[in-house]
Amino acid sequence: MDQAIHRVSGAGRIDDALRGGVVAIGNFDGVHRGHLAVLERALSEANERAVPALVLTFEPHPRMVFRPDTPMFILTPPPMKARLLSELGFSAVVEQPFSRVFAELSAEAFVTEVLQDRLGISHAVTGFDFHFGKNRQGGPAFLMEAGERHGFGVTLVDAFRDESTEIVSSSRIRGLLEAGEVAEAAGLLGYRYTVEAEIVAGQKLGRTLGFPTANMVLPESIALKHGIYAVRFRRADGTLHDGVASFGRRPTVTEDGAPLLESYLFDFSGDLYGERCSVSFFGFLRGEQKFDGLDPLVAQMKRDEEEARALLSAPVPLSALDLAVAFREA
Repeated sequence: MDQAIHRVSGAGRIDDALRGGVVAIGNFDGVHRGHLAVLERALSEANERAVPALVLTFEPHPRMVFRPDTPMFILTPPPMKARLLSELGFSAVVEQPFSRVFAELSAEAFVTEVLQDRLGISHAVTGFDFHFGKNRQGGPAFLMEAGERHGFGVTLVDAFRDESTEIVSSSRIRGLLEAGEVAEAAGLLGYRYTVEAEIVAGQKLGRTLGFPTANMVLPESIALKHGIYAVRFRRADGTLHDGVASFGRRPTVTEDGAPLLESYLFDFSGDLYGERCSVSFFGFLRGEQKFDGLDPLVAQMKRDEEEARALLSAPVPLSALDLAVAFREA
């Protein structure tokens, strides 16, 4: 994926070239189908006005500030979120620093200091239930009235529901991934769930077993179910390789090991150490289990490879975003 989008961090005034734009406001963790209802409306409004399309999000996620002792499974860390928003066509993502001090801003101060002074927006698009300012004092009616006073328009978008009339939410997707249901999660995301990290050295046991792996240490907050997955692997140069991946603690070969994502790439040989790569999850094959020795482990790994190859033999993109994430080579 090409990252042509501007990532604007900090709290200063944005470049003049980005001022006067349409801004979509929200956390957008996952950039899922529910978010697209807001994001696509913002893009449409920006195209009609021939102005930049921006996204205003908050980093870190407010829940992490208010509940720092409770780990939060972030679906799309800032770099991945920016790449997805770039693929959708946004000019910039403004990563507003969120802190307890920022949370004390009044609703009116948020409008004047952030939307007007910092961003200079011409129009705001957000979900119908968006609240902001100290004690969530600002709501849809306040935002629309503030827009009239400050000279910008406001569009509120209803919650998006899937084919079974359920609301598509980040928390619902997190629950599916925690259960290993990556295919179902992809249906709500609109693309295959994808992680990104640098390739690090491991024990090199897989190489001796005939299954050399590219290893990634993922953030501790990622609560994906431990197990074996059919995956598509993207190298730093944009090339794609099908494979099978194990995510977990490797109970057959280690005692209480730290979680590690180990991807075995089909029909590939080469050195990947130090590359920042991504892995897209296409299907859950089985849970993690402890084998009685290496021979039964290798026998099962061969069966996993066969199953993964079959699953990945003719996958179909779920959307244009899925095409960009897991199908189109650079």
